[in-house]
Amino acid sequence: MEKSLRFIAALTKKSRSVMDSAEGHFKKVLHNDPKDNASNDDKDSECSDSGFIPTYEYKESGSTSDSDEKDETSDRAEAAVAQMLKEEEDREKEAEDPDYSNAYSISTTEEVTQQESQTEGQDFRVLQHERDSQSPEIRKHPEFLKKLRLHVWASLSRAQYVSLLKDFVESEFFVIDGDSLLLMFLDEKTQYLNFFYQIECFLQDFTEKGAKYVIAFFKDAEQMYFPYPHFLFLRTVLIEHLRHNTSTTVHTEFSNCLSSKWEIFLKKSYPYFIIVSDVGLTSLQTDYLSILIVHSLSKKINIVLASGQEYDILRVYGYHVQSVYKHRLFFQKGRSNPLSLEEAADLCRMQCLTVTFLLHMPLSQRAQIRIMKSCWTKQVLPLIKMQQLCTHFALTQLSDTNDWKLDLTYLPDLNDDSLLINLAHYYEVEYTEGLEFRKELGKEMENEYKCLWDTVTKLAVKYSFGDAFPIRKTSQLFLEQEQTLFRDYEEEIPNIGLISLKSDLVEDYAGDVLKDLPVLKSNDPAVTSLIKYKEFDELRHWHSGRPLTEEYERVQCSANAKSKAPEERRQIQKLQTFHHFYASTLEDSTSKLIVHQEDVSGNANAAVKKTQKKHKSKAETIAEENNRRLKAKEEKKEQEQWKALCIPTEKEIKANLTIGIKKLEKFLKTLKSKSVKFSVEMAGLSACLEVWKEHCREQGNKSKDLSKAVEVMRRIHILLEKYQDLLEKPHVKKLTKYLRLLGFENLACSLSGQTEESNHQNISNCAIKVGPARFQLQYMDYYLLREERNDPDPRVKHFIPDTWQRELLDAVDNNESAVIVAPTSSGKTYASYYCMEKVLKTSNEGVVVYVAPTKALVNQVVGTIYSRFTKKLPDGLVVCGVFTRDYRSDVMNSQILVTVPQCLEILMLSPRCQKWTKRIQYVIFDEVHCLGGEIGAEVWEHLLVTIRCPFLALSATVSNPEHLTEWLQSVKRYWQRVENTIEGSSTNSEKSFTRKCKVKSKIQEQKKSYRVRLVLYEERYNDLEKYVCSLKGSDFIIEHCHPCAALTVNHIESYGFPSDLSLSPRETIQLYDIMVKVWQEWPRAQELDPEEFVSFKNKVVIKKADARKYEQELKKELSKWIVLGQRQKVNELLEHLKPKPVDCSEQEKWKHFASFVDKLHEMDKLPAIFFIFKVDTVESAAKNVFLNLLKKQKSEQDPNTEREKQRLSDELRKVKKMLTKFNPQDTKKLNSSKMENMVLLSTTKQQLEKRLKRLTVIPSVCTYADPKAVDEDTLKKIFHRIRFERGRYLQQMMALRGIGYHHGSMAARERLVVEMLFRLGYIKVVTATSTLALGINMPCKSVVFAEDSVFLDALNYRQMSGRAGRRGQDMIGNVFFYDIPLPKVERLIKSNVPQLKGQFPLTVSLILRLMLLAAKADDKADARAKALSVLKHSLMSFRKERYAEILKIYFMFSLQFLIKEGYLDQEGNPIGFAGLVTHLYYYEPSNFVLVSFLVKGLFHKLCQPIKGSTVFSEDVLEKLVLILANLFGRKYLPACSMKYKRTFCQSKVFLEDLPEDFADAVNEYNTKVEGNFAHFLLTTAKLADMEQEYRLPLSKTDFTSKIWHGSELASYLMDNTKSISAISPFACVSGVVDNDLFHGEIINKAVFRSLGINVTNCPLLYLNKYDNQGRRRPLNAYALDFYKHGSLIALTTDNWLNEGDAYYALKDFSLLLKSIGTSLSELCDDPNDNVLLAFQQLAKIYEEKLKCVT
Repeated sequence: MEKSLRFIAALTKKSRSVMDSAEGHFKKVLHNDPKDNASNDDKDSECSDSGFIPTYEYKESGSTSDSDEKDETSDRAEAAVAQMLKEEEDREKEAEDPDYSNAYSISTTEEVTQQESQTEGQDFRVLQHERDSQSPEIRKHPEFLKKLRLHVWASLSRAQYVSLLKDFVESEFFVIDGDSLLLMFLDEKTQYLNFFYQIECFLQDFTEKGAKYVIAFFKDAEQMYFPYPHFLFLRTVLIEHLRHNTSTTVHTEFSNCLSSKWEIFLKKSYPYFIIVSDVGLTSLQTDYLSILIVHSLSKKINIVLASGQEYDILRVYGYHVQSVYKHRLFFQKGRSNPLSLEEAADLCRMQCLTVTFLLHMPLSQRAQIRIMKSCWTKQVLPLIKMQQLCTHFALTQLSDTNDWKLDLTYLPDLNDDSLLINLAHYYEVEYTEGLEFRKELGKEMENEYKCLWDTVTKLAVKYSFGDAFPIRKTSQLFLEQEQTLFRDYEEEIPNIGLISLKSDLVEDYAGDVLKDLPVLKSNDPAVTSLIKYKEFDELRHWHSGRPLTEEYERVQCSANAKSKAPEERRQIQKLQTFHHFYASTLEDSTSKLIVHQEDVSGNANAAVKKTQKKHKSKAETIAEENNRRLKAKEEKKEQEQWKALCIPTEKEIKANLTIGIKKLEKFLKTLKSKSVKFSVEMAGLSACLEVWKEHCREQGNKSKDLSKAVEVMRRIHILLEKYQDLLEKPHVKKLTKYLRLLGFENLACSLSGQTEESNHQNISNCAIKVGPARFQLQYMDYYLLREERNDPDPRVKHFIPDTWQRELLDAVDNNESAVIVAPTSSGKTYASYYCMEKVLKTSNEGVVVYVAPTKALVNQVVGTIYSRFTKKLPDGLVVCGVFTRDYRSDVMNSQILVTVPQCLEILMLSPRCQKWTKRIQYVIFDEVHCLGGEIGAEVWEHLLVTIRCPFLALSATVSNPEHLTEWLQSVKRYWQRVENTIEGSSTNSEKSFTRKCKVKSKIQEQKKSYRVRLVLYEERYNDLEKYVCSLKGSDFIIEHCHPCAALTVNHIESYGFPSDLSLSPRETIQLYDIMVKVWQEWPRAQELDPEEFVSFKNKVVIKKADARKYEQELKKELSKWIVLGQRQKVNELLEHLKPKPVDCSEQEKWKHFASFVDKLHEMDKLPAIFFIFKVDTVESAAKNVFLNLLKKQKSEQDPNTEREKQRLSDELRKVKKMLTKFNPQDTKKLNSSKMENMVLLSTTKQQLEKRLKRLTVIPSVCTYADPKAVDEDTLKKIFHRIRFERGRYLQQMMALRGIGYHHGSMAARERLVVEMLFRLGYIKVVTATSTLALGINMPCKSVVFAEDSVFLDALNYRQMSGRAGRRGQDMIGNVFFYDIPLPKVERLIKSNVPQLKGQFPLTVSLILRLMLLAAKADDKADARAKALSVLKHSLMSFRKERYAEILKIYFMFSLQFLIKEGYLDQEGNPIGFAGLVTHLYYYEPSNFVLVSFLVKGLFHKLCQPIKGSTVFSEDVLEKLVLILANLFGRKYLPACSMKYKRTFCQSKVFLEDLPEDFADAVNEYNTKVEGNFAHFLLTTAKLADMEQEYRLPLSKTDFTSKIWHGSELASYLMDNTKSISAISPFACVSGVVDNDLFHGEIINKAVFRSLGINVTNCPLLYLNKYDNQGRRRPLNAYALDFYKHGSLIALTTDNWLNEGDAYYALKDFSLLLKSIGTSLSELCDDPNDNVLLAFQQLAKIYEEKLKCVT
C-alpha cells in the first residue's frame, strides 16, 4: 500500500507533463456560468488550446445586385478576418492550463452515487467504503486527485465507441490490465468455477478473432485487495491458472505503471492499446487505475475501457479513449463474536468434505445441485476470509517454489460456495431431523474425506480437532435463518417446439436443421394466440397490409428525362452543364466519346469480323492513303515547330535546367511524330550534357551537384528504351561518348560492343565518382524507367494499356466477372468505362450499374460519364441516372445508373423491380473493400450474391483477394445451377412472364459466362517515401523513414517482410550500405555490391523491375542473417535505420502547424493534403495557415497601405452610392450637366477600383495559390456555385491564398469547389478528414498525417497515402507523419489491411424482406433464387460449417418471431404491418416497437391538435421527438459521463426516459421478445456440442464425467425439478436455470456457447443499458436537443459529438421522419388522421431547422 501511495505522490510532481502529453485531452471546455453572455459561450465552445482560432458563423442578408456583390464580399470577408485576428490575439493571452474548477459547475454528491449503486448496481452489490478512511498520504494531495478526476471525466465522456480489432500486425499485441479483467467479472452471485468460465469466454472471444494480447498484473495493486481476501484469492488463482493452463502471456514483474521496467516494456513493444477499468473496489484503487490510464496516454498509448464492451460473432466493440474514467464501489464492514475452535473445526470438516465432492463429483451432477438462497452468518465470514488469505499465500509460495511438481490444471475449481452452503444446510437442518435424512457418503468419498481431514489435523500441531466423523460436533448456526432457503421457479416454461411453417423457401434453406427440432401442435396456446391487426385497421380506417410505394419513388427527384415542364428542362440543362464543367477538372481531355448503337446486329464483334476480309475495298485503300498523307503533313508541321523552338529551348535548359526540362517535356507531350520526338530528345541530351560540363568546369575539384548528371542519364535511358528503332550508328557513337564522359567506361563498352579498355588515364573532369549501378539506383532513383508495353491496343485510344489492364478488357469482352486489386491511381477504373461503352454500343435497353460507397464518389463518376459519353436515345431514355438516399434522377430510364449500395439493394429486393433487374448487363463495385467495414458491409454482400449478371469489383486494399474471388466464384456457380434449372423446367407461366418483359432479345442473346477472374497488380507507378517530422524548439526535424525501420528481428524471423513493404531504389542502396557497415565480414557483400549484382552488371538502362529484384535479394539475405545466428547484427541494422523524432506537446504542435506548411512549401512538397480526424480541427488548422499568411503580409507591407486601402474603399462606396441615384432607364431624360456628372462618377469608380485592386493584390510570398492554374472567369464560375452557402466569404478568401478544407459536414457544393480548385492546381493546401480517403480523385505531391486517431488504421493509411504522387506529374509521392508517435508510424507501415471476413449478414427485417420478395414477386423462381442466395452465401459462413449452422438457427428464430408478432402467416406470406417494418429495415428493432406503439393506439392518444385546428402544440411535438429519439436516435454515452452534475450551455445532453405508457409498451414488447428468444433457445438446445460445453473455452480444461460411483448424499443434494436444458454447466454452478433465459441480460453468460447465439441478434430495445459494473449508460439527447435549440455547435460542445457525426446523425433522423410520414400517409385513408398530420408537421419543421445550419 505504501508503494502505491508513494507513486501517487510522485506523480503530483509529474502531473503537469502527464496531463500535457495525454492525447487529445485538456480541450478547453465551454464556461457554464449562467452569467456569461452568449458570445462568450460561443467563443469558448470552439476555442481549444491546440493553438487555433474558433469557427465563426457569419450572418448573411439576402441576395445583392451584381454591381455591389464584390464590394459586399470584400467588406464581409475583411470583417471576418479582422474578427479572426482579434480572437487570435485574445487566445494567445489565455493561460495554457485550463482551470477545471471554473470551467464546470459540478457537484459530486455522495447521494447521487449511492442512489446509482442501489438502483443500477444490483449485480455488483458491495456496500459503501467510508470516505473518511482514506489515509493521510492521500489527503496530502487532494488538489491533484481532484484535478485528475475532473480531467478524466471531461475527456472520458468523448470516448469513441469503435471496433477494436481493425489493424493487424502479426507480431504485435494489446495489453489487458489483469486487475481490470478481474473487476469486470466480480459478482457475488457468480460461483468460483463460473467466474473462470466467464473470463475464459471473454479472452477466447478475442483469441477466436485473431487478436494477440498479454495480461499484466501490477505487484502494488495486490496490496489493495488485502481487506477483501475473497478477491485477493481469486486474483492469485487467476494469475496461476492463466500462466499454467493457457498459452496467454502473463506479466507480474512490474511493480506499478511508473516503474522503469514497465516504461521499458511500453517503449519496446508499444501495444495497440491497454484495456483498463475506470472503476476500482475502493476510491484508492479507482485513483490508482486513473493514474495508470493517464500515464499510458502520456506515453501516447491509447486506452480501451473495460466496461461497455460488446461483441458479435466477428467483432469486438468498446469505448476507445484518449483519457480517463473513474468510479467507486462500496463495501460493508461489520463486527461480531468470532467462532470457537470447535465450531471452526466443524466448518473445516465441511470444507474438506466439499473438496472431496469437487474431486469426485462430475460437473454434470453439480450442475443439478439445489439452488440455496441462504447466506453465512457474520461469525463465519472472518474464518472464510482467513481461509482465502491462506490460499493466496499458499499459491504465491508455490509459484515461487518450482521444485514442487503440482498439477494445476483444475485451479479454477478449487472452491464451490454453493456446494459448501448446501452441505452446511444439510448438516445444520436436515441431518438432525431423523434417520431417513441421514444419507451415506459412499465408500470412496468417505475414505478420501478421512485422508484429507487427517492431513489437515496433522498440520495443526498445537490443537486437537477431533476425528473426521461426526462432521458436526457443535450446534452453532452457520447460516442466516430468516432467508428463503430454496429458489422457487415462478415462471412455467411453455411447451418446447416451433410453430409450423409451410414454405418451400424455408424447407430449401433450413430443412436439414428443422427435421431434428420439435413442432408445436395446432391447438397449442402459442399457435392459437397469433396476433391479428384487423381490429386496429377497422378502428382507425387504416390498411396495414396495403403495399407501400418503393423507396426509390419517394426520394427527391428535381427532374428527369421524362419531364415536360420547361422549368424542369432548364434545371436538367444547368445540371448537365455543371457536370461537364466538373468533369473537365477530372479528365485530361474534354472530348466526348460519341457512342452509336450498332444498327445491324447485336453482336459486338461484327465490326471486328468485317476488318478481317482478305481484300481491301477501293474506298478503304483511298482512306489509308489519305491517313498517310495527313500524318506526313502533321510530321512536317511538327518539324517546323521544333525548328523554331530548338534554339530557345536549348538556351532555356542552359539557363535553368529544371525549368528548361519541364518545358521540353511539356512540348514532347504535344507531339505525335516519333521521329520529331527523337530529334527533340537528342537535342535535349546535348543541352543537358553542356550544362553538366559547364557545372564541372565551375566546380573544379569541389563536390558536384549530381542532379545535373541525372538529367543527362535520363535522356540516354529514354533514347535507348523508347527510340531504339531510330538509333543509328552515329547516334550510338554519340551516346557511347557521353557515357565515357560521365565516367561510365563499362557501360560505354557494353553499348558499343567493345571490350573494356584497361587504361584509365583519360578520366574526364566530368566523370562521376560513383559506379554506374549505384548512380542509377541512388541518384536516378525514381526516374528509373518502368516496364511498359509498346504495342497499342485498338480498344484503348489515349494510352497503351499494361498486360493486367488488357486482361480486364478481355474479361469485359467475354462477359466475365473480375476482382481487380491494384494500387490507387494505377488505372483500374478504365475497365469500368470500357464496360459502360460496350453496353451502350450493344443496345438501348442494357443497363450498367456503378456502385460507389459515398455520395461524393457518385458525383465524381456521374461527372466523368457526362464527359465521356453521349448517345442519341429514344424519348424518355437517358445515358446516366443517379440514385442516393436524398436524390434521384432517371433511375429506371437510364442505361448507366450510378448509386450507393443501400439504394441498389432496395431495387434488387423489390418485387416490383424484377423486370428492371433483368436488364442489368454489368455491375461495377468501386472500393469493394467496404465489404469488410463495420456499418453497411452486409449490404455489399447482399448485392454481390443477388446479381445474376457479371460484375467488376475494384479495390486498392484487399489483403485476401483469393478468398474473396473463391467466394464470388461459388456464388456464380450457384447462379449457373439456378439458371440451368429454371431454363430446364420453365413453365408456361414463366415463359409468358418472359414474353411480357419488354427487354429485347438481344440482351438475352449475350454470351453468358460464370467465370470470376482475379486480376492482381501490386506495383505502384510512383514509390512513396515516408518522413517523420517533429518539432524541436521552433525548428522542424524532418527525417527520412526507411520502411525496414518499422520491422523488428522477431517480426522478420516469424513472418518475414510484409508483402507490400516495398523500397525505392534509393532505400535499397541505403539498406545495402548499412548491411555492409554493420557486418564487415559479410560473405556476400561483394556479390551483392550494386556494381557486381547480376541484374545490374554492365547494364546501361537499369529499370525499376531490376531494382525490385535487387530489393528482394537483399530482403532474402537479411532473413538469412537471422538463420545464421546474426540476430544482434540485424537488430543493430534496424536501429541504424530508425529515425529519432523529438516529442512535443499537442499545444506546441498546433501552434507551429502553419510554419510546418511553410516549410513544406519551401521544400517544394506542395500540393499536399493534411489528414486530420476531427472536423473542428480540420477547419481550425486551415484557418490557422490562412491567418499566418495574413500576418506575414501585414508585417511585410507598408503600414500606410492599410490606411490607403480603407480611404479608397470609403471613397468607392460614396461614388457607388451617388451612382445609384441615377436610374439607368432615365439617362435619356437627364440634362447634359447631370449626364457629364454621371460619366465623371463612372470614370472615377473605374479608377478607384483599379487602384484598390493594385493594393489588394496578394504578394506571391503570402499565398500558396497558383494564379496561372485557373483563369479569372473559371474562378468566378467555380465560386458562383457557393454563392448561397453560409461560410462562402471566408472560403473564397482562403481559396484565393491556395488553402481549403474538406469534411463530411460541409455542404456538397463547398466540397466540390475545394476538389475542383485542388485538381486544377490552384489550391495547394487542403486539410481534410477521411472523406478524401475513399476514391475521390484528388492526387497530390504529398500526404501529411497531422493527427493520430483510432481511425488512423491500416486501411485508412493505405487509402490516404495512396493520394500522394500524381501520375504524369510527380515521379515520387511523399508521406509525412507530423508528430505521430514513431511506434504508430512503424505499425502503419508494416500492418496488413484487415482480411475481408464479412459481417453477420441477417437481421429479422432482412428475412421479412426476403419473404416479402418471395411472396409478392411476379417471377417466383427468380425471387426464390435471390432469397436463397442471400441466405446461403454469406462471406462469414463461406467454408465455415459452424457459422452456416448458426445462420440457419438465427433464420428459424426470426421466422418464429415474425409469425408470433403477426408479420408472417403460417404459409410464409407477409401480413399486417410487414410493409412498414421493411421500409424502416435499417432501424431494427425500433421499427417493430414503432408498430407496437401504433397498434396500441399510443400515438393517437398523444397526437391531439390544438382545439379547432390541425396544428399541434410544441409540447406534443417535443414529446413525439423524445419518443422517436428513444427509438431511432440511440447513441450511448459512457456510464461515467453522468458522474458529475454539470450545467450545460444549451443542451440537456442525457435523453429523458420514454413517457410511462410508451415505456410500458416497450417493456411488454421486450418481455414477449425475450420469451420468444428463450423459447427458441430451449428448442434449439439439442443442436449444442455437449463435449465442447464441458470444456473451459480458452484453457480447454475438460470437465466431462469422471468415473463416479455415486453417493447417496450427493443424490439427495440434487434438485431433479431444476430445468437446465439450454444452460452451460459452468453457469449452472452459479444457480442459473432455464427460466433465467427469459431475461435477456443473462443470455450471453448462460446459454450453450457452442450454439454461437448472441443476444445482440435478438431484436430487444433496451430502455436502460448497463455496463459490467451495473452503471447505466445514458443515451445522448442530440436529436431532441437540436429540435429545441437548432444549434450544431451546441451539440459539439455540450453533447460530446464532433460536428461531422452530429450533422450526419441529424440528417439521418430527418430523413427517417420523412419516410415514416410518407408510409403512414399511404397506409391511412383519412388525410386528416392526427398521427399522420403530426408526423408530417414534425418532419417539415425538422427539415427546415436542419437546412438553417447547412
